Amino acid sequence: MVELALPKNSRIRTGKTWPKPEGATNLRKFQIYRWNPDDGENPRVDTYWVDMDTCGPMVLDALIKIKNEIDPTLTFRRSCREGICGSCAMNIDGINTLACIYGMDEIKGDVKIYPLPHMPVIKDLIPDLTHFYAQHASIMPWLETKTQRPEKEWRQSIEDRSKLDGLYECVMCACCSTSCPSYWWNGDRYLGPAALLHAYRWIIDSRDEATGERLDELEDPFKLYRCHTIMNCAKTCPKGLNPAKAISEIKKLMVERQH
Repeated sequence: MVELALPKNSRIRTGKTWPKPEGATNLRKFQIYRWNPDDGENPRVDTYWVDMDTCGPMVLDALIKIKNEIDPTLTFRRSCREGICGSCAMNIDGINTLACIYGMDEIKGDVKIYPLPHMPVIKDLIPDLTHFYAQHASIMPWLETKTQRPEKEWRQSIEDRSKLDGLYECVMCACCSTSCPSYWWNGDRYLGPAALLHAYRWIIDSRDEATGERLDELEDPFKLYRCHTIMNCAKTCPKGLNPAKAISEIKKLMVERQH
């Protein structure tokens, strides 16, 4: 069940049911979370009917169709439509995923769409990711070097480069962090699976020369060790990555440097 960071003293109410498209015979029902902070009303769930014969196969196609043809006030993020930018992350059919690569044929029954859980909602399906991005920035997501810069490039062997596979592909959609109970309960201090996956990506990079400093920064009861490896992050990642494994590798490095 989705648990949302709702405005104080609010309850989700039944919203408007929009009329069915005239003449359509292949209809799909969409129930979508709506909340406008400017109207002073409680959040609601609106119902829309989409003609699937004139709609693309992905959930994002339906959202764009609803906004363009039915309700222009519906608000959501989207950009690349290719699973690369991470903009259209939301909770669809109870799963945190990207609307642009989640097919409607994967959903049985009504299509239920909510914003990412446990994040403050800015409007409708748009979560406030300010804190999430600040946590990512805190792990120094760049190559840190101390030796003199080479004339052309920092060289890396094929073997060392392969260590980054499964790490660099993260699109910062926040699906993993918002599916993690430890992040729900300790999001102010626990960095969460997305930020820690990125932290390991730079720790393990053979060209980086700040491994000690990076590990020092993570040596904290909350930043790293709130992970209990329940694997929600790996299960929900729309890119098929495994943040829990990256976190366990960081913990192993913490132990190894003590000996």
